[in-house]
Amino acid sequence: MRFLTPHTPSPIPCSFVFRKILIANRGEIALRIVRACRELGLATVAVFSDADRAALHVLEADEAYRLGPPPAVESYLRGGLILDAARRAGADAIHPGYGFLSENADFAQSCEEAGIKFIGPPAAAMRALGSKTSARQAADEAGMPRTPGCVHGLASPEEALAVAAGIGYPVMLKAAAGGGGKGMRAVSRAEDLPEAFVTAQSEAERAFGSGEVYLEKLIERPRHIEIQVLADEHGHYVYLGERECSVQRRHQKVIEEAPSAVVSPDLRRRMGEAAVRLARSAGYTNAGTVEYLVDDEQNFYFLEMNTRLQVEHPVTEVVTGLDLVHLQIRIAQGEPLPFAQRDVHLRGHAIECRVYAEDPDNNFMPSPGRITRLLQPGGPGIREDCGIYEGWVVPMDYDPMLSKLVAFAPTRQMAVARMLRALDEYVIGGIDTNLSLFRRILRDPDFSAAHIDTGYLDRLLADGPVAQNGAAHDGAAHVPAIAAAVFEATRPATSPMAAAASCGGGWKSAARREAAGGAHWKARA
Repeated sequence: MRFLTPHTPSPIPCSFVFRKILIANRGEIALRIVRACRELGLATVAVFSDADRAALHVLEADEAYRLGPPPAVESYLRGGLILDAARRAGADAIHPGYGFLSENADFAQSCEEAGIKFIGPPAAAMRALGSKTSARQAADEAGMPRTPGCVHGLASPEEALAVAAGIGYPVMLKAAAGGGGKGMRAVSRAEDLPEAFVTAQSEAERAFGSGEVYLEKLIERPRHIEIQVLADEHGHYVYLGERECSVQRRHQKVIEEAPSAVVSPDLRRRMGEAAVRLARSAGYTNAGTVEYLVDDEQNFYFLEMNTRLQVEHPVTEVVTGLDLVHLQIRIAQGEPLPFAQRDVHLRGHAIECRVYAEDPDNNFMPSPGRITRLLQPGGPGIREDCGIYEGWVVPMDYDPMLSKLVAFAPTRQMAVARMLRALDEYVIGGIDTNLSLFRRILRDPDFSAAHIDTGYLDRLLADGPVAQNGAAHDGAAHVPAIAAAVFEATRPATSPMAAAASCGGGWKSAARREAAGGAHWKARA
């Protein structure tokens, strides 16, 4: 049995310990995992809420089980229901994807106790690194540089004032239990700190069920750079280079790149070795990501560790030639990593755009609804991870990400040009999307010159609405939209399943399965 090695295709099929894997997620990441399992000869089990009954990951899996109503707290966050589905399906393992229960140590432990392998780190390692305060303690023990501040939750505004006085302003309040910009407040004056503390604590409680917040020194205009780590269950650790994640809106990533345009080989080595030290000290296994802030002088500071597969993992895959989901599964089966750090090489440049159903000119308001037309980009160097199809209704109950569009080329300049070409081919009708935002960013001189930091996008957006900056209104961008409109006006009416079948091989097979009586798709209440 052989592992996937850099730039070497996975041997297919293989004989595995696992026979069937349940994917405890939805959307594009669930479909991504279904495809990886199929390549490895493994049966797949999907779970779904009522809002996702017709979702692509449900139709593509070998089996599918209903969890409950659309709200995540009544479906995708109900670990007991997911474990019940895994038992009923006879699944050997559960892959959590990202979000939902992927960083829930209690769920990971419940899987262990049920004799079902959790494809991720052990519960103990997740507890040690999942909370930002405990992770800062672990970083200190591993000798990692980090931002000055506390390593425990703050009990009161008075305690926050005392810590801030010791490290100096500006400071940042952060939720210990979460991310995505929730429970975060930048504070530049002592008189603003008590109110910001109460607000951050309340927001953290609502978002994560924990009001614990901590405080750290605010590094002004840093880059957000992260290191991908892999560890097997035999004590072998590697890092797979870095991802540049500085293009953010309100602390949420919008565009990611690999590698970073400013990271030298020496800085990459130092950040990677520090990330491995942290993972090793916590007994971490499987895939994880250590995030850093990097200043203008190339000093790096530990930020947090994400104990799961990242949204932006595709850019690492295309520059290393590795399949991270394949590796996650094989590590979870107890296989050793077959390559050492010296075997990992970065080639070319990759850029990822997170495509959302939202209106960037209306305060990024979510735009649920039916996708009436879909023209997806292709050609050399283009990869799209998505879970949408023409005729599908984007639900309003979840994060509105539709797809992840990735462009790969030998150089960053060529990757930018290739991404712009792909964006001009991309048409999603019936809903608003943020495609125009990416055109604006990629044509911006500062982005082209890699003069970016975590405040870059907020400054760009302060210049005015996306549409007023000519981002999406050049002739090239209109060509596919006009063609789609003409086609839509002249084509005959088709059934939803026929429309679905026209969107790609996977949907064609799904249509055939339904036409044949659903022999291979079992949706069970």
